[in-house]
Amino acid sequence: MLKYTYYGHACFLLDDGAHKVLADPFLTGNPKAAIAAKDVSCDYILVSHAHGDHLGDAPDIAKRTEATIVAIPEVIGLCNEQAGAELKTHGMNLGGSVKLPFGKVRMTLALHSSGVAGGIACGFVIQMGGKTVYFAGDTALFHDMKLIGRKDSIDYALLPIGDNYTMGLEDAALAAQWLNAANVIPIHYDTWPVIEQDVKKYQELTESSTRAHVHIIQPGESLELK
Repeated sequence: MLKYTYYGHACFLLDDGAHKVLADPFLTGNPKAAIAAKDVSCDYILVSHAHGDHLGDAPDIAKRTEATIVAIPEVIGLCNEQAGAELKTHGMNLGGSVKLPFGKVRMTLALHSSGVAGGIACGFVIQMGGKTVYFAGDTALFHDMKLIGRKDSIDYALLPIGDNYTMGLEDAALAAQWLNAANVIPIHYDTWPVIEQDVKKYQELTESSTRAHVHIIQPGESLELK
C-alpha cells in the first residue's frame, strides 16, 4: 500500500508503511500548510528546486529527522549552508536514477528557474510501493513529457496547475495526455491569489480529453494510491 498525503502547495508525503518520502516541504509561511514543520516525520526529502516555496523547511526538517535530502548538487549546497551543518544528502542530476531502500528515483527535466546560482529545476519519477509516481515540480509544458510517459507507465502524475509561474489548466491537461497517466493529482494552486484556479474545471477538462482520473485532494487529506 502506498499512501499520499497532501500538505499544501507542492508539498506531499508518500508512505509505504516502512519509509516516508517528503517532497518540497514549504510549510513555514505557507497559508495552506496542513502541518507544521516541527511535526513532520520522514526518511527522505525530495527537493525540486531552491525557490523558497519549494525548498522551504527542507534543511531544518533534515537536520531534525536525519532524513536524506535528494536534490541537484547546488540545492544540496544551499541546504547545508542554511542548516549550518553537513546534512545527509544524495546529489544527482537530470536523467540520473538511484535505488533507495523504498524503491527507485529518477530525476527528470523541468522547465523553470532554479532559485540558486548554477542550479536547475527538476522533477522526479518515484517508484515506491508498487506504484510509479511522477512529481513534475514547477514546470512549463514541454514535449519531452511524452518520453517520460513512454519510459515509465505513470500510475499517478502530480502536476502544477496554478498558471503564472507554471502550467495552467489547459497545458496541465495536455501534460496528462502526453504522459498517458492513469491518474492525476493537481498541485501548486490556490496558495495565493496569483495562482488561484478552478480545480473542478481542470478535472473536467482533463477527464474529457485523457484517460486519466483526476483526484482533487485538499491540504491535510490523504489518498491510498491503488
